[in-house]
Amino acid sequence: MTTSLPETDLKTLLDDRPMGAFQLLLVAICFILNMNDGIDVLVVSFTGSEITREWGLSKTELGYVFSAGLAGMTAGCFLLAPLGDTIGRRTVFIISLSLITAGMLLSSVVSAYWQLLVFRVVTGLGIGGILANLAAVAAEFSNNKRRDFTVGLVQAGWPVGAILAGFFTAWAVPLFGWRSAYLVAGLVSALMLVCILLFMPESMAFLLEKQPKNALKQLNKLLVRMNLATVDSLPALPAQATTTRPTDLFAPAYRGSTWRLWVGIFFGFLTLYTLMSWVPTLAKEAGMPFDLATYIGSALNAGAFVGSALFGLLAARTGLRQLILGFMVIAFGTMIGYGTLSMAYGLMFGMTFLIGFFVQGGFNGFYPTIARVYPAAIRTTGMGLATGVGRFGAIIGPALFGLLSDAGVSRTMLFLLFSLPLLVAGLMAFTIPSKELR
Repeated sequence: MTTSLPETDLKTLLDDRPMGAFQLLLVAICFILNMNDGIDVLVVSFTGSEITREWGLSKTELGYVFSAGLAGMTAGCFLLAPLGDTIGRRTVFIISLSLITAGMLLSSVVSAYWQLLVFRVVTGLGIGGILANLAAVAAEFSNNKRRDFTVGLVQAGWPVGAILAGFFTAWAVPLFGWRSAYLVAGLVSALMLVCILLFMPESMAFLLEKQPKNALKQLNKLLVRMNLATVDSLPALPAQATTTRPTDLFAPAYRGSTWRLWVGIFFGFLTLYTLMSWVPTLAKEAGMPFDLATYIGSALNAGAFVGSALFGLLAARTGLRQLILGFMVIAFGTMIGYGTLSMAYGLMFGMTFLIGFFVQGGFNGFYPTIARVYPAAIRTTGMGLATGVGRFGAIIGPALFGLLSDAGVSRTMLFLLFSLPLLVAGLMAFTIPSKELR
């Protein structure tokens, strides 16, 4: 059966029908891709103590290793992610995964500190390009009822990857050295690149909005895979084709939301990446053996996975703005307790789990928020630039924590200072004026 697209709004049709098996498969691929990114980002945290031991690094120098990857991610958010709105989500996936694979494999053969810094930047460039497009694709292949949940669920893939990286490094690094973790992570990235080439189509929203070469053929192939009727034409494009520009995010309808998203994500990333980077190293300095200190990092990410999944389930009932604020307020109190209490190993694991639950669970609420604030035509631009601005917080946080630690600032004061940004992030989310949010 063939229909005329101008008479049939396919996007509305998708919103009104249950998600089919093919849509669920694509969301699952996005989830696994985010798992891969969790592996690639956190492997440096889990191997940080061994890198420090081999090269005799100070905390400040190790902080620069953390921040090098984050600097690349920031560049990727600005340079690669917005290309999803012009050359397509799938193409950006291919470019980004190629960079990630190259960066991780080359990191496994480094012989000098500066080489690791360079290849962490290359890896981060690919990660920054892929993250924004993951959220966009998950939103565009979901129906309206499940959109907040599926975008949130995709973000939960990140801590799952981090957990797997933690368990693997705890086993492999003592046996094969820290470089083995980068080698395996690079091979996983290469496998995901093959999966994208074989299974990931271009999104319907992009094909309808931009109408690239062979758009009708690609769209009909996609519709067949989704058990929908094919179409014999595409909607007419405007007489003068529009080009997506960053300034579109500051149109009157989006200006207030854009500023709040940028500020909120900046401060959220500042705390989030500081915790992910330093928690395993701090645990090892507290006297934990290497494997237990690595599992502390896994506890943080286990909490993040459970918190992100529960956030997605609650968002449809509670509303994104209220839920983000609530999670961030509780996260603030939990971090104060973590920095103040004298803890046995069991309590440390429990508190670390709660920090991951509320900090990353609440922060990940920004991704479905962005997906609702911006329409498809500027969605990856909005996602990419918001996370790009936020990455400056991710760069500053781990390096600043290292500098303050070397300066003798106490753990209690450090956790107080790095918990305050969570309140700012929660307030920014709560005051987003978009009509698309409850």
